[in-house]
Amino acid sequence: MTLDERLLHVAEAKAKLGTRINWICDSMDNVLKHALGDRPNSEFVFDPDGKLVVARQWSSPAELRADLEELVGAVQRETTVSDLNMKPLAPPKTAVTGIVPRVKLPGQMTPVLTEPIMNDSNELFYVKLRAEVDADYFRTGSGTLYLGFFLDPLHKVHWNNRAMPVVFEVESTTGIIVADDSGEGPDVQVDADADPREFLLDLCDVSIHERHEPHEILINVRYFACDDAETFCKPVSQTYRITLERDRDGGSRRSAGSRGSRPSGPGGFAGGRPESRMEEMTQEMQQRRQRNMQQRRGRARTR
Repeated sequence: MTLDERLLHVAEAKAKLGTRINWICDSMDNVLKHALGDRPNSEFVFDPDGKLVVARQWSSPAELRADLEELVGAVQRETTVSDLNMKPLAPPKTAVTGIVPRVKLPGQMTPVLTEPIMNDSNELFYVKLRAEVDADYFRTGSGTLYLGFFLDPLHKVHWNNRAMPVVFEVESTTGIIVADDSGEGPDVQVDADADPREFLLDLCDVSIHERHEPHEILINVRYFACDDAETFCKPVSQTYRITLERDRDGGSRRSAGSRGSRPSGPGGFAGGRPESRMEEMTQEMQQRRQRNMQQRRGRARTR
């Protein structure tokens, strides 16, 4: 989310791997990654003058050794893992996972841009938001939005299930309607866990014929951040901006779970609709939002 966090990741990796080589930390707009071809595991060799002499799309240790032998000569004895004398590290103490079932996605999803909205408190973003949309949105203007709130392992925190669950609210939208403008995480029976909190929301683009700029959604999320060492547990409220534009650096989601078709409930839509029904769909989603607001008010009065 920030350059400071990226540098923390580098420091963590250097400490765990025990390396003495220089590390490169890309900028937040990934200028180096784009310049080198956007590959996830590419490999490059530069000569002492900075000239690129070897480039391959996928790293290959055997081919790299052959390249280096040709460029600088073979070594008398190859270094083995035991030669490195690396001390084994015990796995960090973390909360349990595999407790909360993963959501079933409607099909192939595309990551879209997310950006944390910083405030004066400079509170760490212990939770990272991943947002994706399905192909129907880009094709027809209506589709499914995936929201995944993932604990950042760098900060060594967990969900406190004895406190309130994760709650999100759609603060505002531009050019688009979100059917469900709020949601909360599940009621989990264990005291703590580290599973992601995931949600699927229906989207409807109300200006599909006039779209010039990608549409945006502001999401506020509230949760309790509790560290694994049990030194703090505090409420956190943070906001993300989602831009419904493909994120070329979005990569893929880890442990996505099984994929399957998503049944459409009342007012929901699992696939594209004819454009002639856009007005009807908009009205349906507005009615759903009104019902959701009334239900939340009713729950608030009973608490």
